[in-house]
Amino acid sequence: MFIEHNSTSNQSGWIEVICGSMFSGKTEELIRRLRRAQIANQAVEIFKPAIDTRYSENEVVSHNQTTIPSTVVQSAQQILLLTGEVKVVGIDEAQFFDEEIVPVVTELANKGIRVIIAGLDMDYTANPFGPMPALLAKAEFITKVHAICQKCGALANHSYRKTLRPDQVFLGEKEAYEPRCRACFYESMSPRLPR
Repeated sequence: MFIEHNSTSNQSGWIEVICGSMFSGKTEELIRRLRRAQIANQAVEIFKPAIDTRYSENEVVSHNQTTIPSTVVQSAQQILLLTGEVKVVGIDEAQFFDEEIVPVVTELANKGIRVIIAGLDMDYTANPFGPMPALLAKAEFITKVHAICQKCGALANHSYRKTLRPDQVFLGEKEAYEPRCRACFYESMSPRLPR
């Protein structure tokens, strides 16, 4: 479990990334950390990309239906305009932002803000997803969470897409995706992969 870092210096900004497959608890962990910051009476602002409308228009919602109010943004640059006098910024579904999210969170951290980001590190083909590799490289703290493989019960770190849609971004839940361990993922994906 991640234990929050405490800093007494005026420049206490840093970047935390929570990553893993679908159904691994990324958003649940993001909400947990943000709630703890709120309990500590820190000013918190939470953002999510406009594309993510699966559960709610204006809340970050975990698969377990845990919720926290959020601000929907069309672009990463909007986050800079909407942060104001905050101490903690939370960002969910970071893989859906473009590369502009990287300098945005770097600027926030350089201003002394704690930035907590959650996102898929790999897409449905097991390739790095969007800006996540760069965010992982910039982060001071990284937490990789795992789901349970729906085929064998092992730890899962892949998001297996049950449909044959080729688009990298395809919003879906349990009807479209399931967590898989490496062996079960590649066993099912091998007929789909180019030879």
